[in-house]
Amino acid sequence: MRIDTVRDWVSSAQRAVMLTGAGISTESGIPDFRGPQGVWTKDPLAEKLSNIQYYMSDPEVRKASWRSRLEHPAWEARPNTGHMALAELEQRGKLHALITQNIDGLHQMAGNSPDKVIEVHGTVREVVCMACAALTPMQATLDRVRAGEEDPRCLDCGGILKSATISFGQALVPEVIDRAMNAAAEADLFFAIGTSLQVYPIAGALPAAHTAGARIVIVNAQPTPFDDIADAVYREAIGKVLPQLFSP
Repeated sequence: MRIDTVRDWVSSAQRAVMLTGAGISTESGIPDFRGPQGVWTKDPLAEKLSNIQYYMSDPEVRKASWRSRLEHPAWEARPNTGHMALAELEQRGKLHALITQNIDGLHQMAGNSPDKVIEVHGTVREVVCMACAALTPMQATLDRVRAGEEDPRCLDCGGILKSATISFGQALVPEVIDRAMNAAAEADLFFAIGTSLQVYPIAGALPAAHTAGARIVIVNAQPTPFDDIADAVYREAIGKVLPQLFSP
């Protein structure tokens, strides 16, 4: 599909909805989990740190998780040109919603409004108490870890703390998923960016948008299950192609 044709779609869109996955953040130096250079591919034991049952039951897993969080690549990562293109799309008044599977907060750092970003897997930038549900900034808890607390507890109730992300075995937040699916069904233009579209329920956002009549554009390095119903598919680097597609 010609780039200028997709630009015209963007220009005429009233309710553009974006779904982003790990592919947009790998260009900022954040590895994915299951790709060739993924965190779990290179270190299968790391997957245990993301399993809620192991995390809640084993203090050693929690200690290892906190050590790992100290070195999370999100702390050094910066938004790339793909993230910036999405922020500029919002500034043009075209962005209805930005659904993301990422937990790194780079969309907000790039300039997207928090009320536009729907984080279906939570955020690494906050800590949640598993007992009282109190939310606190991640960096404040990491400071406690650096000071010697191996398994920091909630200062309010003494409960177990973890990053405010959705771990394996942990339920997604129904209200967040509903918001994402409703936004997709309202789209007149839907982009799937850097996602394999194989993780449900959020992969269902694309067919929901398609059923509602939205044009579909997929930007991903590898084929997806929905390429055949897309109006345009791009395999180029996200940070290269998004600025071209979103240029006024």
